[in-house]
Amino acid sequence: MKITPSPHALGAMVEDFDLGQPLSDASFAALKHALGKHGVLWYPRQQLEAAQLKRFAEHFGTLEINVANSFQEPGIPEVMVLSNIVRDGKPIGLADAGQSWHTDMSYSRTIAFTNILYGIEVPFRDGRPLGNTEFCNMHAAYDDLPTYLKTLLNDKTIEHDFNKFWEMMRREKGSSRPPLTAEQRAAKPPVSHPVFLTHPITKRRVLYANPGYAMRVNGMPEDESGEILDYLFKHQVQDKYRYKHPWSVGDVLMWDNIGTIHNAVADYRPDEHRLIKRCQVIADKVFAEVM
Repeated sequence: MKITPSPHALGAMVEDFDLGQPLSDASFAALKHALGKHGVLWYPRQQLEAAQLKRFAEHFGTLEINVANSFQEPGIPEVMVLSNIVRDGKPIGLADAGQSWHTDMSYSRTIAFTNILYGIEVPFRDGRPLGNTEFCNMHAAYDDLPTYLKTLLNDKTIEHDFNKFWEMMRREKGSSRPPLTAEQRAAKPPVSHPVFLTHPITKRRVLYANPGYAMRVNGMPEDESGEILDYLFKHQVQDKYRYKHPWSVGDVLMWDNIGTIHNAVADYRPDEHRLIKRCQVIADKVFAEVM
């Protein structure tokens, strides 16, 4: 395989590698290292069945079956369908654009390691792709924090709540999402994680906060917590930390949820169709390997 870093704050392209083929131990080790180092990997010109996408993703850890998602590949619930396409009056996938900055599964007791998305239909307008995915580098965001804030927050945790993000998405124009049921809320109660994590691959510190799910800094007065979170949310999305991926049909896009935050850009209309299949990998294996 050939791995070419992007000129931006994060990201690398992986070429001459067929994700539909079995993954050797050596290739897996190289890709895991590259993912930790670059934060985002994309594999152009792939042709995959849903089962092949699942098989590749399973190398990195246990796959999540989302508690609130009914849009799954038939017979393969670990593969989620993300789309704005409506057929016979029914959506075929969960709309995922317009989500603002977040980190998937920070609302779970065991957080997410990586997301792996396969682009099947990509909307274009005037020759340019729409629905691109943005990322920010949380290694760099931590490094640049003022020393006093690193000291103040060193032993602090943040409460994350799945319902915060879900309700924000329900308020989006055209959203058909229902409120979470009592059973869904019980399955995903609020959880807390350290403000700063040691990345299991790079062994460096990262800022683990995001405006999608973070509710409060625990052990602080509400006003102080709010001021600190506002500062962190502005700090972590500065242009110098960013990379925006322009989608192409056949792209497999993979990112590290521990060392990045991301945002799905909602710049396409309902008639500009987008179809993505996704696996979400829990960080059980990657943390177990360093214990």
